[in-house]
Amino acid sequence: MRNKEPADKLFKLEHLVPTVFLILSFVAWQFSGLSGTFVINQVITRFIRDGLLVLSLIIPVVAGMGLNFAIIVGAMTAQTALLFVINYQLEGARGILLVLFLGILLSALVGFVIGHILNRVKGKEMIVTIIIGFLANSLYQLIFLVGFGTFIPVVNKEIILSRGIGVRNAVDLGMYRNTIDKLWLLKIGDIEIPLFMILVVLLFAGMLYYLLHTRFGQQVKAVGSGNEKAEIAGINVNLLRIKVIILSTVLAALGQLVYLQNIGMFDVYTAHMNADIISCAALLAGGASIKSAKIRHAIIGIFLFHTLFIVSPQAGQNLFHNAALGEYFRSFVAYGTIAFALIINIKHEK
Repeated sequence: MRNKEPADKLFKLEHLVPTVFLILSFVAWQFSGLSGTFVINQVITRFIRDGLLVLSLIIPVVAGMGLNFAIIVGAMTAQTALLFVINYQLEGARGILLVLFLGILLSALVGFVIGHILNRVKGKEMIVTIIIGFLANSLYQLIFLVGFGTFIPVVNKEIILSRGIGVRNAVDLGMYRNTIDKLWLLKIGDIEIPLFMILVVLLFAGMLYYLLHTRFGQQVKAVGSGNEKAEIAGINVNLLRIKVIILSTVLAALGQLVYLQNIGMFDVYTAHMNADIISCAALLAGGASIKSAKIRHAIIGIFLFHTLFIVSPQAGQNLFHNAALGEYFRSFVAYGTIAFALIINIKHEK
């Protein structure tokens, strides 16, 4: 009977948050006035854009490191790789392959550094990853506001400000726009289903599921259960934690590249902003906690969170007759999700 109570609590925790989101999404949709077809198309698009970013959070949670807000750094490494390739005007398959190579290389290097930092602050990973994200963002802004045109040579004059220093706020991604989104595009009435990209997200989900059931995955779960027990079992805890963060950062970089090619326009200084908050909120909306996350939590969470994220501004505008107030609902939904889930988690631990 002693083991039954925690299991019951976990069951309630896993289903409480998704249930609340399902109810809120339905109510907000009724007030929004948006058609079901529009909402479905938007949710499918956001599933493609944010799928890999949300999946990148799972393994750090399983390893007992909490929500990895440093995935925003992975997003910035992807954007850095993209800007360098655009600067040298490499197009087509060669350009795409180089972006992938540089993005993976930079994100792996950055993940290695972040992993070392987090090994020094065990138990405080979540707050430290937030600070790391702020620091990385400052360095990123400095490089592209000041670095380009000074110590970084400029080849593509179209992306540089008129003064010759600093990258423009927006860069067109016409050469990469929707390069893979239109593959196997299925239309059912007014609903567009990009089968290829959906399969890509599900493929990565399947790979993560498989990885968590390998020897490496079992070691990750052992570390998540307790560092001391894992060390007694002969696991190199610090090295494993570094591998986990590298994997998370690389996956976030790939996710940001998918996001940008889907958007087709690159907001150099803001495209990565809130990628961590929105991804963490989506994972938590699916029933995950800061100590437990599964593939299904990510998949369910993306659909539930983004449904509410889409309909809530219009619902707020219709209810209060204020367009600005309607937009504030987006921030409320994102931060409110994290706060609500963390409160539920704290009560669960008690």
